[in-house]
Amino acid sequence: MDKIPAILLVGCGRMGSAMLSGWREQGLEPSYAVDPAPQASGFAGPDMTVVTDAAAIPAGFAPAAVVLAVKPQAANDTLPAYARFAGKTVFLSIMAGRTIAGIRTLLGEQAAIVRAMPNTPAAVRQGVTVGCPSPLVSVEQRALCDRLLQAIGKVAWVSDENLIDPVTAVSGSGPAYVFLLAELMEAAAIEQGIPPDLARLLARQTVSGSGALLAASSEDAATLRVNVTSPGGTTAEALRVLMEPGALPKSMSEAIAAATRRSRELAG
Repeated sequence: MDKIPAILLVGCGRMGSAMLSGWREQGLEPSYAVDPAPQASGFAGPDMTVVTDAAAIPAGFAPAAVVLAVKPQAANDTLPAYARFAGKTVFLSIMAGRTIAGIRTLLGEQAAIVRAMPNTPAAVRQGVTVGCPSPLVSVEQRALCDRLLQAIGKVAWVSDENLIDPVTAVSGSGPAYVFLLAELMEAAAIEQGIPPDLARLLARQTVSGSGALLAASSEDAATLRVNVTSPGGTTAEALRVLMEPGALPKSMSEAIAAATRRSRELAG
């Protein structure tokens, strides 16, 4: 497979650096990253020059894609410096909440923009990303963005940008829900007298192992749940509590609705 063409990465935080790591595994043409944080210099290498300001990018540098991996709250101050690339390349944004229209106002009307939402399992190449292209994105540009995102996990595409907000609530924020489950299981195990080290092992391995089983199975989650629930047994008793009116199903629905609302608020 050919190397990934030159990229301009704006932001080397957790997600930006995870993407960079995935690209490097496939081979990356000499690229640039912009991040003012002192620790960002640690991402420099033969394939990546790290600078602290957009003004330090050479005038002749022509990236195949500009990846916007800054916090959404920083977009207004950060993005105008990259307007000179509008009409020349594709912008791949992973900023939560920031709409294609809002990004275009900061970059110019000629900007071809893909809005995408990955999640943190990208760090171990087990992420899932949903992307939505603007009308100006060419077939070749979408294919490049697909390749950039596949380097960190699975990719799906939607044509309705309004779906990105609930996607953010489900998968973008979703790892935190899973980690909370492991955290609560560990605490409850300790309450039942299990030593802390064993409680942590049981909670973490149960969550990660169940995820692996779900990924490997052709059955849906509801069927897998029923398969482990013997009538009148311990699992059935636990699920009776978790599935009471106002318990986990209602809380999860309300949590995802709240995250969806917040994603829309971040559009500014």
